[in-house]
Amino acid sequence: MDDFTKQFHEYAKSVGCDLIGVAPIERFNGLAPDRHPASIFPEVKSVVVVGKRIPRGALRGVEEGTQFNTYSSYGYSWLEDRFLAIPTVKVAEFLENNKWEAIPMINLPVEMGPMGVPVRPDKPAPNVLVDFDDAAVRAGLGEIGYLRTFVSTEFGTRQRFYMILTDAVLTPTPLSNTSICDRSKDFAKYCPLGAIDASKEETVEIAGKKMKVAAIDFKKCAQCKNGALANRRHPKGQPDRIAAVCMRTYMAHLEKTDKLSNKFVNPFRTRAPWEVRTDREIIGEGHDIE
Repeated sequence: MDDFTKQFHEYAKSVGCDLIGVAPIERFNGLAPDRHPASIFPEVKSVVVVGKRIPRGALRGVEEGTQFNTYSSYGYSWLEDRFLAIPTVKVAEFLENNKWEAIPMINLPVEMGPMGVPVRPDKPAPNVLVDFDDAAVRAGLGEIGYLRTFVSTEFGTRQRFYMILTDAVLTPTPLSNTSICDRSKDFAKYCPLGAIDASKEETVEIAGKKMKVAAIDFKKCAQCKNGALANRRHPKGQPDRIAAVCMRTYMAHLEKTDKLSNKFVNPFRTRAPWEVRTDREIIGEGHDIE
């Protein structure tokens, strides 16, 4: 890592970034123009992905079924709009103070689709939408887990991402070669609504990194009353599943199998979770983690 990149990482950590990864723009080769960072900034050399952890305690009230607003604020809306937005713009300012242009980018769902017409015949329609989980893999921060959510070696499922595009040539973060997720078909039973289909697996490949994932019926996820939230950016976006019982069980599994570096004195789950299995909200005891 060169001296400037080292200073850059140190500064990002000092202003509150828990995760930071750098992908050279070449790692995005092959993406369609309407998903490519260079469509937004043709001179981009480095794609910087910055992340903020979701406190495990923000999930506690959902796990107990007694307090949901703590997660929706400290794990979702405030975390992105305030606690992550501020360090993101500070990191962008650091780059611009060093005479490199930096474009801070909010995480918008790619399902939104274009909302305008091309300004030139060879340009994609606005708005170009970059897949942030895809970019985080390219930036060396982790992998896409079996349940089609991003997982890191530090926090598992517990992080949010923003992005910065810059013409600064920064030392790339190596792609992660650590296997975080054990990709078990048994994870399908984590969903009480049957949204996870382990019989329809596929392999996702990002920058040469291959990851096996299950099929997910996101329409069922949108109806989930077990902690999932509607996508607050756009109604077509995937539901936020991090606080849902499937992801809380998955998180507990990653902790129990010692896959994460962010460790705690006590386990997250000590009793079977509550579950809502039908539209009539019949409450039953869920299964424990394996």
